[in-house]
Amino acid sequence: MKYCSHCGAGVELCIPEGDTLPRFVCKQCHTIHYLNPKVVTGCIPVWEDKVLLCRRAIEPRYGLWTLPAGFMENGETSMAGAAREALEEAHAVVDDMVLYGLFNLPHIDQIYMMFRGNLRHGHAAPGMESLEVNLFYEQEIPWQELAFPVVAESLRLFFSDRRKGSYAVHYADVMRGADNEVTITRY
Repeated sequence: MKYCSHCGAGVELCIPEGDTLPRFVCKQCHTIHYLNPKVVTGCIPVWEDKVLLCRRAIEPRYGLWTLPAGFMENGETSMAGAAREALEEAHAVVDDMVLYGLFNLPHIDQIYMMFRGNLRHGHAAPGMESLEVNLFYEQEIPWQELAFPVVAESLRLFFSDRRKGSYAVHYADVMRGADNEVTITRY
């Protein structure tokens, strides 16, 4: 950050009085600019024994498969954001959503909130951000073509819970090391 979004003056990185972390502070109007993690919200839309996936038509990870998900908007709840993303990416209406997982990605300053729900009437069609959408049985999931580690982890947990006949709310840290290797710590 170089300039204040309130007055346009230059900012400096310093620890404001009463704080413990460096923040960008405007030299002129003294506004403190907090840069906090972004929240991604999404869902696992289920129809009978299948899960809906979308093939991405946008970067990052163009052409790979994902669950409908995206950044929360101001003024919406996490569940409403998940429903909106399913509608935008797959023209899918998802009912009876419940929180399924919370995943921390501190290396990219994101938090994922994933919900589980029922795909109304089994209907979906590609939205502007999707090349195609498809319903997959567990054995058909294109594991090597999944866009993001959180998507793969959400699906692994979902299918494991389904086999057990009981769904938990999951919490995990997804970390990417200097060697680009992903590690997942479940709690």
